[in-house]
Order: sequence, then C-alpha cells, then structure tokens
Amino acid sequence: MENRKKKSPVFKIVKWLFITLGVLLLLLFVTPFLFKGKIETLITQTVNKNINAKVAFEETNLSFFRNFPSASVTVNTISIANKEPFENDTLFAAEAVNITMSITELFKSNNEAKQLKSIAINNGFVNIIFNENGKGNYDIALDKEPSVKDTTTSSNNIQLDINSYQLDNMRFTYYDKISKVNLVLDSIYHSGNGNFKSSILDLNTKTEAFVSFGMDSVNYLNKVHVDLDAIIGIDLEKSKYSFKENIAHINKMPLHFEGFIQLIENNQLYDINFETTDSSFKNALALLPEQYAGNLEAVKTEGNFTLKGNVKGMLSEKTIPNFSVNILAKNAKFQYDNLPKAVENITIDVNINNKTGIIDDTYLAINDAKFTIDKDIFSVNGTIKEITKNPAIQLNANGTVNLQNLSKAYPVALENNLTGILKANVKTSFTMDAIEKQQYSSIKNAGSISLSGFEYASTELPNPFYIGNATLTFSPNIVKLTNFKASSGSSDMEVNGNLNNLYGFLFTDENLEGRFDLTSNTFKVDDFLSTLPSEEDTLEATTKTETDKKSTIKIPAFLDITLDAKANTVIYTDITLTNVSGKLIIKNEAVKLQNIKSDIFGGNIGFNGDFSTKNNAPTFAMNLDLQKIQIADSFNHLSMLNAVAPIAKAVNGKVTTKIDVSGFLKEDLTPDLQTISGDLFGKLLETKVVSNNSPMLSLLDNKLNFIDVSKLNLNNVSAQFGFKDGKTSVKPFDIKYQDIKMTISGEHSFNNIMDYNITFDVPVKYLGSSITNALNKLSPKEASSIKSIPVKANLTGSFSAPSFSSDLSSATTNLMNSIVAKQKESLINKGKDKLNNLLKGNTKAKDSTKPKTSTEDKVKSTLKNLFGKKKSN
Repeated sequence: MENRKKKSPVFKIVKWLFITLGVLLLLLFVTPFLFKGKIETLITQTVNKNINAKVAFEETNLSFFRNFPSASVTVNTISIANKEPFENDTLFAAEAVNITMSITELFKSNNEAKQLKSIAINNGFVNIIFNENGKGNYDIALDKEPSVKDTTTSSNNIQLDINSYQLDNMRFTYYDKISKVNLVLDSIYHSGNGNFKSSILDLNTKTEAFVSFGMDSVNYLNKVHVDLDAIIGIDLEKSKYSFKENIAHINKMPLHFEGFIQLIENNQLYDINFETTDSSFKNALALLPEQYAGNLEAVKTEGNFTLKGNVKGMLSEKTIPNFSVNILAKNAKFQYDNLPKAVENITIDVNINNKTGIIDDTYLAINDAKFTIDKDIFSVNGTIKEITKNPAIQLNANGTVNLQNLSKAYPVALENNLTGILKANVKTSFTMDAIEKQQYSSIKNAGSISLSGFEYASTELPNPFYIGNATLTFSPNIVKLTNFKASSGSSDMEVNGNLNNLYGFLFTDENLEGRFDLTSNTFKVDDFLSTLPSEEDTLEATTKTETDKKSTIKIPAFLDITLDAKANTVIYTDITLTNVSGKLIIKNEAVKLQNIKSDIFGGNIGFNGDFSTKNNAPTFAMNLDLQKIQIADSFNHLSMLNAVAPIAKAVNGKVTTKIDVSGFLKEDLTPDLQTISGDLFGKLLETKVVSNNSPMLSLLDNKLNFIDVSKLNLNNVSAQFGFKDGKTSVKPFDIKYQDIKMTISGEHSFNNIMDYNITFDVPVKYLGSSITNALNKLSPKEASSIKSIPVKANLTGSFSAPSFSSDLSSATTNLMNSIVAKQKESLINKGKDKLNNLLKGNTKAKDSTKPKTSTEDKVKSTLKNLFGKKKSN
C-alpha cells in the first residue's frame, strides 16, 4: 500500500486563506440585503421626524464594494414635494443620492445617530419659490422643542462627519412672485472637501454652472458660463467664511475675490472686493454669452477694460450691504479676423451702486457709452433710479448706425441680412409707475428716430420687404409715425399715424395701440404670403396634422391697431379689386373689416366681417353685398360662389346678391369650402342663357320640346340659397318661359352631385292636336277649366353628367282620361235629352255612329308632339 504524501503547512494556510476570503466575499454580497430594510426604516423615520413634506423614493441599495472599506448607501429616484400653500410643487428631486459611512455604523440601533463620511447627488434639481405673501417653499422643517435625547443623539438619527461632498449635473431655480426675480443655475457641477471634524478648516471647492437672471420679464443674463476654483476658509465657531486662494471666470473673463461673509444671528455681514485680474478689452467680450461672443481667439483688441467692485455691510430684513460696481473702457477697439469692419473708439463708463443700504436707493448710471463703425458714431447715456421700486429712467441716444455694418463688424447670428440707415436723436424721461398707470402725459419725450433704405429678406416672405423712409417723432403724449413708405414685390404702401402707448408696449405687457392712415397704389396679397410648397417638397411635412398646417398664419396678439385704408388696386389671388376703401381693426389676434367698399367684376361690393387666427385654424365671418356684378367673372373667380351655384356659369349677365358666410380658411387665405355655412340671396339682371355651357341645360333642351332653354327669360329672377356641411339647398323659386311657369327647388353638394325638382305648369295648347281636339268637344265652360297641367321632373346625377326623369306621360294620360270622361258624361247627358224629346215626340233619333279613336291612341299622339322631333329655332 502506497503511503500518502503529507501536505505542507503552506498549502493548508493558502487553502484556509481562500476559504476565509470566499466567506468574507459572500458576506459582503449577502449582508446588504440583510440591512436594506433597516436603512429604509432609518430614512423614513428621519423624514417623518424632521420634514413637513411628501417624500418618495424608489428603492435603496447598499454596497460594500463601491467605497470599500466604507459602506455605500444609494437612494434612487428621490423627490420632496411641498404641501400647502405650495401643494404638489416639487422642492427637490434627484436620480440618485449616494452616502458613504463606516460599516460599523450599520450595526447601530435605529435610535443611535449615524455618522456620514460623504454625500453625492446626481442628476437633480432644487426649485425655490416665494409666493405672493413672501413665504418660501423651502421652509419644510418641523417646528419642535429639542429634548435631552435630541441634544445627544440628534433628532434625525444622522450626524455629519463628512470630509467631501459632490453635486453632479444639478439645476437650481429661484423665483420670487413679488419682485419677479428669476435666477437659474443650470448644469451645476460642484465638489468640496476638507476636515469637517475641525471647527476651523479650509474647504477646497470646484464649481461650474450656467447662470441666467431675469427680473420683471427682462432677461439680464442668459446662460452665462461661470466657474470658480476656491479655497474657502471656514471658522465654524464664528460662522465666518473667507475667500483665500481663488480665481473665477465669467464666461472667459477672470475675476478675483477677497474678503469674507459672516453669519451674525439672522443677518449676514459682507466685506468683499473683486476685480478683473487683467485689463484686456477682450474681457468685455468675454462677458457676453458664448453663443453671442463668437470665437474670442480670433479677435484682435486694443484698449483697456476693467470691472471692479465691492460689497460691504449687513444683509438683513430691512437693509442690504452697500455696494458699487464700476465698468470702464476707453479708446478701445476690436475686430474679428474673418470680418471686414472694426468697432472703434469704444467708451464705456457705467456704474451701479447703493450707498445707503436701502434697496430702493440702488442706482444705475450710464455716464457714457459710445462706439464707431466706419464713420458712423452712436452714443448713449442715462440713469435709472429706484430700480427695485419705481424705476425712473432718463435716457439720451444720438447717432447713426448702418445696419449692414453690424454683421460686418460683429459675428451676430442673423438668419437674414439687414440693410438700412438708422438715425436717432432722442431724449426721454419717464417712470415705470407712470407707464403702468397709463399716465402718458407725465412722460417727457423729444426727438426722432428715422430709418431709410431698410431691406429685410426672409424665407418666410416671398419677396424682400423694403422701407424707403420711416420716421418716429417723439412728443410728450404720443409717438408719431410719419413718412412711412414701403414696398414688397409689386405692392406699395404709405402709412402715417400715431402710436399711443409705445412705452407701455416696450416695458410692460400692454398691447401696441395706434391708429394709422394707409394708402396704396397696388396691394397684392400674395406679395406677403409664402408660396405653398409642392407635393414633392412636402414629404417631410406629411407627418404634420392638418391643425399644424392651419396654425402657420398668426396675427400677433400684441397688436391693437386701427387702419383707415385706401387702395387703387388690391389683388387677392386672381381677383382684382379697384377703388378700395374701409377700416381694418386689428385686435385680439383678429382683423375686423368695417365698411369695406370696392369696384369688382363690373359692379361694386361692400362688406363687413372678421378674420381670426386665435384658434389653431383661421376662421372668418363675412356679410357681403354685391351689386350688379358680372356673373361670368364672379363665378369663375370665386370658388365659393361657383360651389354654391354652379349653374350660374351658363348665364351671361349681371347679378345682385347678398351673402352671409362663415367658416375656416386654408393656408392661402381662401375659404375651406367643406367648412363654410351661410345664406345667399341673388337677383339676376340683364341675363342670357348659354345652354352649351351646361350639360344639364343641354339635356333639358333635348328632353323638352315645348321649351327652348336659350330663350329663357331670367331677368329679375330671385333665389334663396342656404349652404352647410358641403351642401347647398335651394328654396323654391319661379321662372317663366312665355306662358309656361317653372318652379325649381332642391339641393346639390359642393362636388356637384345634385337632386333637383322642377314643376312645369304646361298649357294644354302645347300638348298637341289630339288634346286640343278633345277639349273642343267639351262645352266652353268645361274646356275653360282645363288650361294647363302640372308636370313634375327630377334632375339627378352631376352637373357634368346629369340624368332627367318626369311624369309627363302619366300626367298627359291622366288629362286625356279626364277629357274622355267629361266627353262621355256630356254624351250621356245629350242622350238623355234626346230620349226625353223622343218620348215627347218632338224629333227622330238619328244614327250618328262614327269611327272611334281610343284614348291610348290620343295620348301616344300627344307624347309624340312633346318628345318627338326637335323643334326648330
């Protein structure tokens, strides 16, 4: 038997080492599941004890590997929603909150405080709101008296013993509904580390964000990039935070801070100085948002630029720190490498300060702001006082700007090039309170602004819009627009009038109000409407809904303008109007038309109505009065009239008509026929029927030998039409042909499918010799009672392929039967009389037997006369 070899002690040690390591790893994997419930209970208890808000989170995870040897706790999809008075406003939300702590902290009971080492928050936001009563939504801490136990173990069971924290991709928003101040910090990346166990420490921080700031609907900063690397000295005992080594950038402008902020009871004491670290004028361009500043590496600058300021004093409920900010530049210049023009002789002297600590005493002074492009000089100076209460604005502007040079000197992102010369010499002084209360008489204005040679081209317009001259003259009460002469395509216009509240429109939410006289020699609507794309060009647009397509035409909501208009010629699609006059009131995203008059189609038209783009699809409602217009021209050019009464195309002459119509408009501003509804009353004048223009009339001409359609007299014929849902209904109306009366009624659809009834009152003389001979055998009294017969006919099919049917055969048969019956009755009565005479012996009976003709034969003869050979003209 072979002896087994003894295994070495090293092997045993390695074996047990791996076994132990395996068990430890297994414990590291399994233990988090054991502690998960405990952690969730800890979070829930902490929230319930301290926060008056609705807190929700998806789940918690515990890992011993992520920050080994510390434990890592992750709370996923957490949010804090406010209660009244900010019901359902989300105060805080984050995709994940990561916390690290010593593993030994997990073995403490829920009543023992847990010490945290670090915190990291990812992909979240904080939303601070102050309502109309000045209450903030961030005040969610429960009010309670601290107990002895709270002072030793902390009421929230969590103690901060951190040495680092981190914010990744956060967003901070602040909005005050009273002051209308809106601050947004977006894409925030911030981290800090230090020895928080010490009461005096240096906190090493890195911060990056985009800042936007606005007040009262005015945006002062728009996504300005800022970053700060700073060591902040912290004295926790004195609540003092000092700026040590630091460098900040506003966009790319470097800025250095010195000083401190100290918390004193409920107030904050500031003593901070800041200034740019170099004086290059390039720093001024760096203040602009990156999307507007262009490539700063490709710009050459001359001259100095400095931004310097200080903040010193107490921030309390009643006061703010005194502060002063100075922005200075003199004889500066810049030119971009890829642009032909330079901006020269730049002077900037701006100061904003507060010397009293009272917020209403904040003061902005533009002592001088001036620049030159080519030989054009433009300068501005002025002041704004009481910025936060009732801003009092005093402003002077003087100079000339060639608009074409703007894009040649500065990389402004214009979709379309501008040309024209702007000249200004204006002085103005007003308060915002006067504008809001519409006390325009207290506004002091003087001077003028003129624009000449202005041209604007855009893909939204079929032709460039050109302004030859325009002048705004400022006076204390109103702003006058004079000498406004413009053109586009073949259209021209001249406008003069008054703007009643230009400042109310510029500085508040008021609409732009004014009244103007507009005159034009030629005004072509198509010159101001974009050409609709072809089917080949709209493959991408096929995914759009009809509502999207109809919503492209919009009347600006801010316009409240009245136009008294006159035009020699107005061209709308293929319709030409002459001697046009009337009033247009533009208000509430609609145009109201009043007393519009024009010559058209050989007659004239007058109408009132409105056109609105307030809803997704534009709507219209019109009352039209057309007098003695040519039928052929009007019905060929107006699709609506042609749809309502297509038979009119076969009539030459004139018509007088009144139309009430409403519905939706298509993109080209023509009526959408499937949506219109209304009534039309028309009266025909000086008419002549051209049956060859209408298959329906030609059919009637062939079917009815007793009527020559071309000789119909339609003069003074009146008819009433109603139309709705793509159909026209015609109320009964009468037409006479010689001594034949016709009554017509029925309906047709706008795609020309018809169903019309015609009742002919046909005199018996047109029914042929068989009928007239039969009538002659009646007594005069009996014959006189049968003058005509009603014949009912029906027109169906379409106007291009009509079908005709009538009861003429049965009506003629019934008439003949009636005549024969009367003849029989007459013969019987005569026979009775003769028999009575024979019985009395007065006379002899005579055999008057004659060949008889049947009723059927007589009817056939009559129908042959009516439907036989075509009558000759």
